[in-house]
Amino acid sequence: MNGADRLCDVLLAHGVDVCFANPGTSEMHFVAALDRRSEMRCILGLFEGVVTGAADGFGRMADRPAATLLHTGPGLANGLANLHNARRAHTPIINVVGDHASYHLKFDAPLTSDIESLARPMSDWVHRIAGPDDVEASVAAAWKAAMSLPGVATLILPADAAWGESAAAPVQRRALPGLARVDQHQVRAVAKALREAPRGRAGVLLGARALRADCVAIANRLRGAGVRVFGEMLMGRMERDGTRAHVERIPYPVDAALNLLGDVDVLALVGASAPVAFFAYPGKPGALTRDDCAIAPLAGVADDVRQALEALAEELGAKTAPPRHARRILPPPPSQGALTDEALTAIVATLLPKNAIIVDEALTSMRGFFEASRNAAAHDYLMVCTGGAIGAGIPAAIGAAVACPDRKVIALQADGSGMYTVQGLWTQARENLDIATIVFSNRTYAILHAEMHNVGVNQFGRNARRMLNLDEPALDWVRIARGMGVEAGRAETCEEFTGLLKGALSRRGPFLIEAVI
Repeated sequence: MNGADRLCDVLLAHGVDVCFANPGTSEMHFVAALDRRSEMRCILGLFEGVVTGAADGFGRMADRPAATLLHTGPGLANGLANLHNARRAHTPIINVVGDHASYHLKFDAPLTSDIESLARPMSDWVHRIAGPDDVEASVAAAWKAAMSLPGVATLILPADAAWGESAAAPVQRRALPGLARVDQHQVRAVAKALREAPRGRAGVLLGARALRADCVAIANRLRGAGVRVFGEMLMGRMERDGTRAHVERIPYPVDAALNLLGDVDVLALVGASAPVAFFAYPGKPGALTRDDCAIAPLAGVADDVRQALEALAEELGAKTAPPRHARRILPPPPSQGALTDEALTAIVATLLPKNAIIVDEALTSMRGFFEASRNAAAHDYLMVCTGGAIGAGIPAAIGAAVACPDRKVIALQADGSGMYTVQGLWTQARENLDIATIVFSNRTYAILHAEMHNVGVNQFGRNARRMLNLDEPALDWVRIARGMGVEAGRAETCEEFTGLLKGALSRRGPFLIEAVI
């Protein structure tokens, strides 16, 4: 068999059975090999940012990697923004980038580029396949890196490694090493620091895998020892249920974050990094904790965070969780009147179906949704712009829906960022994915208006308005969606929106609601 066939077989042997693709000429042997394997699901994205964003959403929900297929350096470059988000979310991905045949590189043909240098900043692991006999070891190493780091493993596939003949020995699946256990000495040191802080002035910050239900339940026990529980500002994935302990999410606005953390003397880190402001602002600090706050790392993203939390709870004598409170009945949302951010937040939180997956790229419009939905039906919450690169929402919803076909995906989508990867609606239609997309049509980059105010600019002239507004001409999301095969409707009132959302939730398949606010 050739190297491309070998690549497919090794991927399948390691459980990688989905490939999000936008192939080119150099990858035709790989495309042919994929075509010969019916057990591999191949999904076309009409832009590489859709491909990489979909792989991110899939990996977050499946806890295993999908493969991508990108065409040489320029194709990789088109997908880098959402690989940046995936790397920050510690999402397992095997990112396959085709290249010229190795002996053709010396000619510096038009598509020749330094793929390694392009890939490295947005990848956790990068490797170029040396030849067809190197395919199996390379793909197995990529899978191991994606799963154990966890993160983005970029694998460069020269064309001659794909078409060259490879030894036909049986493919071997390599076992992953177990998660690294946190040393008990470290646990005792962190427990001592938390114990010595005044009650209510110690906290633990959860990130990555520590935001799953089992870990949140253990963290809830720490509250009995006077330890507050926080979640990272940009959560890759959190499993939520209104009857579980609430995790205080660090807010995006600097002043709000400083206020939340201002009385914390000791902050332990579990799968998280020390909290910092998203941007620098004149006269404001970069760190969100006080200078004299002690930062106590307990477990990293590659460690066994559940074991670390369990050991910490035992060391602090927090053997049982505080009593669970019954789920609070959400107040009835508004049924009439013009749509506002607050009205939309209340309606979506109230109608949220059990086991839904929320893909949040609403940016400013639904900033209050996380708090408002704390007592909503059980759901997974994905904050997709974990690296701050916008354009991840529509693609990540694709990946989440492919990973969990039996669950409704609700994409909260800002209109400006949605246009970055709007082609993803076509993929939703082609694959008949069960996604309800809510576009918040304020016809502006509202987050940039806020940032202008943050740096002291309160009066906008014509140039600034034309760079920050989307109203000349206004985007017609209903026509855009229908043109790509997705049914859609527009809502300007609470009554209209509630009706459209109920309809979208009661049926299968993609549907888009343009919420005019």
